[in-house]
Amino acid sequence: MMNIDSRSHIEEELGNLKRETLYLAALARESLNRAVWALKERDRDAALEVVRKDDEMDDLTRSIDQRCLQFLARFQPMGEDLRTVLSIMHMAVDMERIGDYGDNVARVALELSNQLPIKPLIDIPRMSQLFSRMLDQCMEAFDRCDVEKAKAIFPMDDDMDDLESQILRELLFLMMARPERIEQASQLLTVARTLERAGDRVTNIAERVVYICTGDTVRSSRYRRPKPGSEIVDEDGETLR
Repeated sequence: MMNIDSRSHIEEELGNLKRETLYLAALARESLNRAVWALKERDRDAALEVVRKDDEMDDLTRSIDQRCLQFLARFQPMGEDLRTVLSIMHMAVDMERIGDYGDNVARVALELSNQLPIKPLIDIPRMSQLFSRMLDQCMEAFDRCDVEKAKAIFPMDDDMDDLESQILRELLFLMMARPERIEQASQLLTVARTLERAGDRVTNIAERVVYICTGDTVRSSRYRRPKPGSEIVDEDGETLR
């Protein structure tokens, strides 16, 4: 039977891991949002700052991974403790990738900083803001072990997809109207796609939060809008979701 002293050490280490995970999420959010801001404002200094800080996220991700492995070796956890540590390792990877997305957007911002914009950026910043709401809510759900708050993130990813599709349509129209816009429009399409992927990463993290709290593996697709052609019809003609 685990003694009280061992339990207190486990709680302390889990608390430290959670705090580092929350900090990593804050860095990821700041990286992507700052990069989008730099793109919108054509601010080279802000973009360069994002690129320079990418190493900090990489170092923190490695530190979290190492501490999780040490926790597993030291305490040999079971149940929710085990689920938490294993999930934090996966979540850290997703957050590190979000940081990479911020770096990618910042590099686009650097390339476009001396070019006249082909259009005002409206929907790309909206995607960035939605991403922030998703990640903040996800981390709140993680911190409080709030299953319903985590599940509420899944349909928000549909809104990210809608914004990406809207940007795609608008930029394709601009490219057809004036071919000289193709290069910049293509880079903006890449940014929109990057933000959509960031939303997918947050959805992955939300799935992990549900797993930590309940022990159940959930798929976000169960809570999202069905994609066209994805419905399954049974032999009685009823649509299955």
